[in-house]
Amino acid sequence: MGRVTGRRQTGRGRVRRVQVSLAVGGAAVLVSLLAPAGHEPVPAADSAPSFPAVNYAVAVDESASLTPADLKAEKAAATRIALGDVSSSSHVTVFGFAAAESDDQRAVDPVCPRTTLDAAGRETIGDCVGKLRGREKSEGTGTDFPSAIRQGVHELTEGTDESEPRVLFVLTDGKMDVADSPQYGDPAHREAEGERQLKAALKEAARQRVQVWPLGFGSDPDKKQLDRIALGGYQKGCTELPSATPKAHKVSDAADVGTTLEKIFAAAHCLRHEEGPSERPPASLEIGISPLATVGSIVVDKGDPEVEITYFDPSGDEVPTSGTFKKSRFELAGGNGTVEALKVVDPLPGTWKVKAEAPEGHRSLPVAVSVLWQGELRGAITMDPPSPQAGEKVTVTMRLQTREGYQIKDPRDYEGLRVRSELTGDGFSPRTLDLTDDGRGPDDGPSDGSFAGTTTIPADADGALLVRATLTASGLRADTRSGRGEVVAGELPVKAALDLPTVRTHPGGETTGSLDVSNATGAPHTLRLSVADVQDGLLSIEPGKITLRPGERGTRKVKVKAAPAAVFGERLGAGELKLAGTVTVVDATGEDRALVRSPLSVHVTPEPGIWEKYWWAFVSGIVLVVTAAVAVAAWLRLRRRRRDPFGLVLRLVAEDGTVLNEHRAGHGNNRQWYEFAVAEAHRSPRIERRPHGPYAVQRRREGGAVLRTQGGSRTAVPPHGQVQLTDTLSLALGEVNRGAGRRPRTAVATTPTADSSSGAGGNGGGYDDNPYL
Repeated sequence: MGRVTGRRQTGRGRVRRVQVSLAVGGAAVLVSLLAPAGHEPVPAADSAPSFPAVNYAVAVDESASLTPADLKAEKAAATRIALGDVSSSSHVTVFGFAAAESDDQRAVDPVCPRTTLDAAGRETIGDCVGKLRGREKSEGTGTDFPSAIRQGVHELTEGTDESEPRVLFVLTDGKMDVADSPQYGDPAHREAEGERQLKAALKEAARQRVQVWPLGFGSDPDKKQLDRIALGGYQKGCTELPSATPKAHKVSDAADVGTTLEKIFAAAHCLRHEEGPSERPPASLEIGISPLATVGSIVVDKGDPEVEITYFDPSGDEVPTSGTFKKSRFELAGGNGTVEALKVVDPLPGTWKVKAEAPEGHRSLPVAVSVLWQGELRGAITMDPPSPQAGEKVTVTMRLQTREGYQIKDPRDYEGLRVRSELTGDGFSPRTLDLTDDGRGPDDGPSDGSFAGTTTIPADADGALLVRATLTASGLRADTRSGRGEVVAGELPVKAALDLPTVRTHPGGETTGSLDVSNATGAPHTLRLSVADVQDGLLSIEPGKITLRPGERGTRKVKVKAAPAAVFGERLGAGELKLAGTVTVVDATGEDRALVRSPLSVHVTPEPGIWEKYWWAFVSGIVLVVTAAVAVAAWLRLRRRRRDPFGLVLRLVAEDGTVLNEHRAGHGNNRQWYEFAVAEAHRSPRIERRPHGPYAVQRRREGGAVLRTQGGSRTAVPPHGQVQLTDTLSLALGEVNRGAGRRPRTAVATTPTADSSSGAGGNGGGYDDNPYL
C-alpha cells in the first residue's frame, strides 16, 4: 500500500499526484439505499449518491495589525477547510483584504482564483493560500469590509452555477476601518459612508443568495458589527435547521481560528465536524468516524511540513493515501505543506489512528487532527397493527439506521435530528404524529434511535392508510420513509401475531420465535414472511411461506438467521453489530393484506474464541492448579518444619550411661540437616556444630531423629533410646523442645531401650520407611 510522507518535492511525487488526479478525481461513489417499509420497491444496493457541492470564498484580513503568528493561523484555517471539503465538485476562492489608502493601492489582494476541489485542485490549494501576506504600512493598513464583501459576491456569482450554495467566510482581527480610504469621501464622513456601503454590499449579497459567515479573533473585533454582517447576507442555509443559518463567531486567540472555521464551514456546508486531540510528535492521535458517514476527510494540521503522517483504520491496518482498500477509496492532498487531509469514501466506521512522526528539530509544534464528514440517514417505519379498524389505536415507530440497516449506537451521530410525521388516508384529513425518543409511552427507551408515538384511526377512515416520516439532520441527507396500511371492517378472518424478542446471535446463528396464527375461513390461506429495511443477505427468516388449513388455530415456529461472518466483513471486527429490520407477514391469499409489520432487532457478535467458549473449564483448571500449588507448598512447609532439627537436645553418653555433654541443636541447612562433630573425644568429649562435620541429625515424622554419619549411613534415633557414635560414646536425645528460647530439661538414659538395639544398624529401617527423608 502506498504511503505519502511529508517530503514530496521530487518529480516522482508530482507524477504520483497526476496519477491520483486521473484515478480519483470526480469519481462517483457507490453506496446502498434501502427501501422503506411496505409495498414500495427496493432500489438497487449500488445506487450512486452525489455529495452536494458548495461554491465558497474565504476573505482573509491582511491588515498591518496582524502578527506573523496570526497570519499563519489564517492561512492554516483557509487550507483546512479547502482540503477538508468532501465534495470533488465544490469551488473555492481565496483573497486577502485590508484597505486602499491611496490611488496606487487596492483593498483586495487575490491569491487563489476559483478552484475546483477535485484531486488536482486540492493538491494545489495550499500553495496559493501561502501567497497571503501581511500588509506594510505603505500598502494600506485599514479594514475595508464593504470591498471584501463586494469581491466575495463577485467571485461567487460571476459565471457560477446558481443551484450551488454560495458562502463567504470573512476572517478578521479588527473592525471596519476606512478612515484613511479616499474612496469613502471626505474624512469627516468616511465612517458613515463606510456603514452605508457595508449595508449596500450586504443587501447585494442577500439578493445574490450569498451567505456571509464572519469570524473575528483577538480582542479588537466588534461582535455586534460581526453579527450585523452575518444577518445582512442571505439567510437560507443548506438545510432548514437553525444550525445552517449564518452566524458570527469570535475567538480570543488566533490559534483557535482553524478549529472554529472548520466548525463554521461544517455548519454552512451541512457537514459534521469532530475535533480530535492535539499533541507534539511523535504521537498517535485518535479520531472517530460515524457509521453514518458516506464520505469523510481526516484533516491534520501538522504545524511543520517535515512531520510525516500515517493513517490506520479501526481494524489497525495502515491505509493507502490513494486508491482503494477494503471497499474504501482514499485521496490525500496537501502532503507537502503544513496541513494535509485524507479524503475517505465509504470509510470503515470506528476509531481511526493518525500517527505523527518528525525528525529532530521539527517536534516543537503540536499536531492537531479533526474530521469533516457527510452521511446518509435511513429510517424504518412501522405501524402496528398494519390493518387496523376505524377507531382503533395504532403505534407508529420510526427507527434510525445506517444505509446498510445497522442500528445507530451513539446519539451524537444524529444530534439535532428533526422528525416530522403524519398519517393520511381515505375519508379523513392528514394527522400530524408526534414521534419521540424519550422512553415514555410506546417508546422502548430514551436516546436509542427509535422514535415512537400513538394515534387513533379516525372513525370515518375507510380504505388505504399511509404513514410517512421525514428525518432531517445537519450533515445527513434527509430521508423520508413511508408505510402503507388498510382500514378493515370488523375482525380479520386470518390473523397472525409474532413473538420474537431481541435476537442475540453470532454470524451464521439463528434464533427461534413463535407466530400465533388463526384461519377462520373455510379455505386454506398462504402467509408470506420476509425481512425488510436491511441490506439483502444480512438477515433472513424461515420458513418463507406458511400454509394455514381451513379453521386452523395454533403456533408456528419461525427462525431468524444471521449471515455468515464473511458477509459482515470488517464491520464485525469492531465488536457487536446491531441490525434493525422489519419482519413482514402478509396474507398472500387475501390480496397481500399485511398482518404483521414488526420491528426486528438483531445483535450480532463475533463467534467466541476458545477462551469465551470454555472459560469455565479454564477457570476451573486454574483453580485446581492454584489449589494444588498451595497444597504442595503447604506440604513442603510442613515437611521442612517436621524435619527441622531446631530444638533437639543431643547428649553424649558414656559406656556406663553417664551423660558427658548436652548440646541443643539449631536450625539445619537447606536440606534440614544439623551437622556436628565430637570434640576431644578421649579427654573432655563435647558436641560442637560444624558444617560438613562427620555427623548430622534431623527430625523424624514418627518422633525422635535420624543420625547420618560421614560414610552416608543413616540410623533412626528413638526419643528414649541411643545409638553408637564411637567405640566409647553414644548419642541420645533429651526432651524435644521446639519452643525458641526454652532450655530443655535434662533426662539421663542409663540403659539402652529395646528401640536402641533395633535402630543401631547401619541403615535403620525407621529411616528407610520415612517418606519425609
